[in-house]
Amino acid sequence: MAETIYRRLQQVLDTLPNGFPEAEDGVDIKILKRIFTEEEAEIFCDLRLTYETPEQISERSGRSLEGLNEHLIRMWKKGQIFGVDFGGVYVFRMAAWVFGIYEFQLKFMDREFAELCKTYEERYAHEFFTVSPPLMHVVPVEEQLGGEGEPLPFDQVSSIIEKGHSFGLAECICKVEHGLLDNPCTKPTEVCLSIAPVPGFFDDHPLAIRPITKEKAYEVLKASEEAGLVHMTNNFEKGHYYICNCCGCCCGVLRNAKELGVGTAIHSNYLAVIDEEACVSCGLCADERCQLDAIEEVDDTYRVIADRCIGCGLCVSTCPADAVSIVRKAEEALEAPPKNEADWYAKRAEARGVDYSRYA
Repeated sequence: MAETIYRRLQQVLDTLPNGFPEAEDGVDIKILKRIFTEEEAEIFCDLRLTYETPEQISERSGRSLEGLNEHLIRMWKKGQIFGVDFGGVYVFRMAAWVFGIYEFQLKFMDREFAELCKTYEERYAHEFFTVSPPLMHVVPVEEQLGGEGEPLPFDQVSSIIEKGHSFGLAECICKVEHGLLDNPCTKPTEVCLSIAPVPGFFDDHPLAIRPITKEKAYEVLKASEEAGLVHMTNNFEKGHYYICNCCGCCCGVLRNAKELGVGTAIHSNYLAVIDEEACVSCGLCADERCQLDAIEEVDDTYRVIADRCIGCGLCVSTCPADAVSIVRKAEEALEAPPKNEADWYAKRAEARGVDYSRYA
């Protein structure tokens, strides 16, 4: 029975647009057993990607309502699902493996779990990062966006922040995982911002997210830029609910972008350009700022490797010669992101060839 329900849970997660493929060595099941009890696995399989009350879940699934609310609250606290508390009225929905369950295990991450996740990444990453649309969109350093037309709202970190009404801050689980595996990051670790459209959302939040002010959110973004961290958010036009500040040594997205190719791993609308005549060949952009190894030395100057660059702007802000700028990609190279999360799910499911309609 136990193996059956965990295999079913794996198959449900893999049916979601984000995916959770089976691993030949069984590490996928080991991870699920670590996170879910058998009963929690069964309940998860009865949920959807849209928010529902316990009453709606019970009526739709035929599951008994007795004790269901309490079970779902516990699952929320264990980082298995999304939940919202509207003053004692709760709604819940499924969480995918990434972004979702993995990130929500921050409170429970230890070396054993870090080793399981690292092993599973070898199975998970290639499929996840070679299917479009990608999970995340790069938001450039806003001060570096210049003169060729008004940047789109989802390319402006201030626009994303100003749409929020409450903000939360957490440690980066990628950095935590790498630290547990004896490869700690030298950059700031408490840099993951969450954003909600309602006030007070992160007060007494069950996961390892502490409430902060809007002013503190801007401070985190500024400090992240100074430390050489890339701003990334949901890859859709509206409804963003996080801004990650990521390094090339720990971040699963950036690391796999380097290995598998930026084109399918990350969405970006900008590229860096180096004026080779103005460049003083200090190497600061390549050696200290670029997280994608997208700048190379050639004939006593530096140039950008266009198909690796994600246009984050980190190389611009510290160039002593003002030789670097970021420019919007040519119109024919631009690919519009999905409109919202539901559109992202639909496009991703089509690309993966999965039918997730039962969970939509």
